[in-house]
Amino acid sequence: MLAFGGYALLLPVVPVHAAAGGASPAAAGATTGVFMAATVAAQLTVPAVLRRVGARTALVVGVLALGVPAALLVATAALPVLVGVAVVRGFGFGLVTVTGAAVVADLAPPARRGRAVGLYGLAVGLPQLALLSGGVWAYAALGPVVVMLAGAVLPVVAALVCVRLPARTAPPAAPAPGRALPLSVVTGPWTAMVVSAAAAGGVITVLPLWTPGTGDPAGLAGGTATAAIALAVLTAGQLAGRSLTGELADRPGARRTPVVTLLGLAAVAAGAAVVALGGTAVAALVLAGAALVGLGFGAVQSDTLVDLFARAGPAHSGAASTWWNTAYDAGTGLGAATLSAILGAAGAPEAFLVAALACVLVAPIAPALARRRA
Repeated sequence: MLAFGGYALLLPVVPVHAAAGGASPAAAGATTGVFMAATVAAQLTVPAVLRRVGARTALVVGVLALGVPAALLVATAALPVLVGVAVVRGFGFGLVTVTGAAVVADLAPPARRGRAVGLYGLAVGLPQLALLSGGVWAYAALGPVVVMLAGAVLPVVAALVCVRLPARTAPPAAPAPGRALPLSVVTGPWTAMVVSAAAAGGVITVLPLWTPGTGDPAGLAGGTATAAIALAVLTAGQLAGRSLTGELADRPGARRTPVVTLLGLAAVAAGAAVVALGGTAVAALVLAGAALVGLGFGAVQSDTLVDLFARAGPAHSGAASTWWNTAYDAGTGLGAATLSAILGAAGAPEAFLVAALACVLVAPIAPALARRRA
């Protein structure tokens, strides 16, 4: 909760901070893209890191790297500094995300893994519920100093909590040769996560930037207040979707079809389309669309994570966590950068319609999702 609190607080604020320093919408959104690119690069190294140093050390290093550099943002909104800080923070966030999910998979009994994944979703989602929207409000009302310092302090405090965790939660030895997690096993869930995360991450980034002069003369109905409330609604939808899906995943027969993931993608597409159609005129439609995006994305998160752990087995929990987290964060960064660029070039409604179309087009992955269920 503490680590993800620091992440959630600054995720929508750093692009706003960049824009306040004179960056274009595309450059402001690219700060999130850089952060997520560094996150994914770090995530690819985590299975080896866990075998070498264990979960506790990896988490301590990760939360410190996520938190300490954020203090530099108090002094400047210069784009080069923001990009450099994003790289270091992304490295730390990569360690935190993969290690945290792998710890859950290793400590939970297989029969209750769905519930454990749901509880993990609550732990990382509750701070986002308050801070994704709260950060945007606090930046406008209290100024950047308070927000940036809070984003730095929360992960640093998390380092103190990490001492309560076991040093290792899985055998340190590498998997036997020839038994690496096959690409065909992960393709379906990974693709679903990338696309849904891109849509949701784009919505989270673009909403606070949707103002007159960014490609749409009307701007977002209700302005900053609507954006802040919509981010809270989206996060609440994520919590509901992720928790409910985690509970359902433990029921007998629940893993036979990809229906939950496909319904989640449909909800994200519908929500993004609703935001696009009503955003300049009706604030209520923005909130309804944000709720759908969050609910669908939360469902996809839990369903694909449980699916990957089931396919991978206990010998590959770190690899399964890496695949899932790279999909989440690569998708978030891709969506933030792409939709911000579309915002600047064409307008926010067009950006959200692109997100909706991407979710619709990914539907053909259903056969891949249905294959090789454990």
